[in-house]
Amino acid sequence: MKLVIIFILLIISCTSNGKKETSIKENKAPIVIAIQPFDKISPILIDTIYTQIKRINGRTVLLKPIPLPKAAYYIERKRYRADSLLHFLHRMISEDSVIIGLTDKDISATKNKITDWGIMGLGYNPGNACVVSTFRLNKTNLYNEFFKVVLHELGHTQGLPHCIQKTCFMRDAEGKNTTEQETSFCNSCKSFLKNKGWKLK
Repeated sequence: MKLVIIFILLIISCTSNGKKETSIKENKAPIVIAIQPFDKISPILIDTIYTQIKRINGRTVLLKPIPLPKAAYYIERKRYRADSLLHFLHRMISEDSVIIGLTDKDISATKNKITDWGIMGLGYNPGNACVVSTFRLNKTNLYNEFFKVVLHELGHTQGLPHCIQKTCFMRDAEGKNTTEQETSFCNSCKSFLKNKGWKLK
């Protein structure tokens, strides 16, 4: 009887270990990234971002442009609430994928005691939705800066916090546009994302 019990416990132990190994391998497979443009943002900019993200994650899809939700519009400041946009985007996609909204309109969020703080982007950390705006970026270097902010917010969705390295894409902008100082993901952030299946050099 004791031998039978021991044998059953060994089987359960082996099965359990097998499941753990499988889940680790699955975590290394890249998630689907859906790019959701909102109306009136430059089609060329959209295609550029799509091409760049697809190099990092082959499972990237580009959705057709849609109107910004009226419920997210903050009439007093004539801009869109980023938290409302995240809630809108979150409902469009499954939990095992990530959707990123792209807009040229001004977006804002609550920061500390400031109820309506203008921002470049916002993302759940971790989560399945983020949004990025071109509104506060330098128009002479728009494509490069926009791509960096996109990577920053996608990094948050994967669980990355802000980084203390000033040259890392994950640094905290602290209300400023710091993209010119950002050159890449730092080694720590890069390693984290590579483990998530990102193809980074």
